[in-house]
Amino acid sequence: MRHTQPLAHIAPAAAAAVTLALAAQPAAAGPGISVSTNGSTVSVSTSACTLVEGGWGTASLLAPGQTSFAQGRRSALAGTTASQTAAWQSVRPGTYTVIVVCANNITAGTQSVVVSAASRPTISATSAPAASAAPSRGVMGGLGGAVRDYGTLTVAVGGTLVGAALIATGWVLRRRRSGPYRL
Repeated sequence: MRHTQPLAHIAPAAAAAVTLALAAQPAAAGPGISVSTNGSTVSVSTSACTLVEGGWGTASLLAPGQTSFAQGRRSALAGTTASQTAAWQSVRPGTYTVIVVCANNITAGTQSVVVSAASRPTISATSAPAASAAPSRGVMGGLGGAVRDYGTLTVAVGGTLVGAALIATGWVLRRRRSGPYRL
């Protein structure tokens, strides 16, 4: 014969330990809530809200020290029945809390997010070796990609020579076509 004890006989210390363990777990993000950052932009998406009177709901971005939904930067949810999103731009670095409340006043979820400072490119001075074969300005684009800039007069003379060659070629071909020795 099996003898079982009801749960009421559990020691009070064990019950307190279970309660503390449950309280120490991080809060669940909620059904389908997902928060992400890209630079200084924070975005949230969820699939938990339903369309009520033309709106999906509102999301709020709470800065440190803000404790209620109304204190945060609010943004209306937009999207479809599959996914609703909201975003905040120009968010300063720090730890924020995002809360999503659907249009039917049900909280879809709460989640913390850390916005990192944007990395700035560093500029460092470098010097090329004295005996480098590479030109200091690289290859110049246009007009043949020359490494050396020849100036306007040189380009004009070159253009004149190319034009004269085209005219001479046309004159020779026309004479051949009109003469008795056509090919």
